[in-house]
Amino acid sequence: MSEYPSNDPRTGSPPSAPAGLRRRLAELRGPGTAPRPLDARALAALAANPGCDRRALLDGAGIDKNALATALGAPSDAGQSQFAFMRGNAFEARVKADGGAELLRLTHALLGGGPEPTSVSRHVPDLAGRGPEARTERTARALREAAGREGWTLLDHPMLALDVAGSPAYLEPDAVVVAPDGTWTVVEIKSFPMIDGAADPAKVGAAARQSAVYVLALEGLAEAVPAARVRESVLLVCPRDFSNLPTGAPVDVRKQLSVTRRQLTRLTRVPDLLAALPEGTVLDPALPAEELRSAVAAVPAAYAPECLSACELAFHCRASARSGDEVTALGRAVRGELGGLATVGAVLAAAHGETGDPADPAVAALRRAHRLRGEALGGVGGGTAAEARGALPVAAPRTAPGGVRAGEAA
Repeated sequence: MSEYPSNDPRTGSPPSAPAGLRRRLAELRGPGTAPRPLDARALAALAANPGCDRRALLDGAGIDKNALATALGAPSDAGQSQFAFMRGNAFEARVKADGGAELLRLTHALLGGGPEPTSVSRHVPDLAGRGPEARTERTARALREAAGREGWTLLDHPMLALDVAGSPAYLEPDAVVVAPDGTWTVVEIKSFPMIDGAADPAKVGAAARQSAVYVLALEGLAEAVPAARVRESVLLVCPRDFSNLPTGAPVDVRKQLSVTRRQLTRLTRVPDLLAALPEGTVLDPALPAEELRSAVAAVPAAYAPECLSACELAFHCRASARSGDEVTALGRAVRGELGGLATVGAVLAAAHGETGDPADPAVAALRRAHRLRGEALGGVGGGTAAEARGALPVAAPRTAPGGVRAGEAA
């Protein structure tokens, strides 16, 4: 059970960490460093790798991973271009113009929810507030009030709260629409095009994972509002074809919602991670590089090549995994097949019969593969693991822009 309040509007306030935990997290960030809010994009990436204590602690403490990676000498090249950011903002403003008339029209046309929205039946409440906690409370109040109205309500950039590993995360979807029939719909506005009614599957998948986090946060609020129901299909709004005119499509996020809910429950709680740290550990990017590198190494990571497209610290963690001879650098699938063999050296030694239990399926498979390789190469199958390393030709790695080696998944 969590010792923190749940995300429930009946309590009158959003979840908040105890003063002692907030103080310890502030010490971990360093003096004068404001916490970086955890958004849905980061939360979806965190849920995709729940075994990574390093990411869970950094995100829970609100540490800027971009600044941390730069200070460690392994900056990330991830991020949205300024042009794409400006284009996205301009498109979103167009979609929400005139009190959200076009957005509500799309919602009604694609998802229903009651009579057609009109200028009289639509309502856009003011959700402004000082700080995320005040905005979260205003959002919860607006949702409760919308349930008593007969028209359509558009919540523009509402603030939602979700307890993540013992620390509150504040989330800001593009919009939430409350229909007259009591359904709540998350709206995700993206600037990538929808051509002939279809968009890039990879981008749609990323939007679905991000939207599932919003749906999960809304479900906690809906439990306290009679007749309220959160749709498990979100409305994705994109430019139509090659124009700047909006079009939309419902996206079923039930699968992403189930995965996100399950993965978030597996996350180690932030207080537990803090308790395992050496006394006085600080993760302030302003620290000297060596001191900062030692502090980061004190928090276990679970690197996989998939991290390169989702985490700002991926290049640093990849370098650490390679220097430590860890098989995780080869991917989760390979790591899962190797059982208890955690290093490349241990794998080679087991393959050459130097170590390992022959009854272990992983060891048996490695030795059989080594024997078959030797037979295929004309009987060259003996020698030690060290000799095997020296005998194998190793090509110089080609480095692509951004520091990713050619052929390595981004």
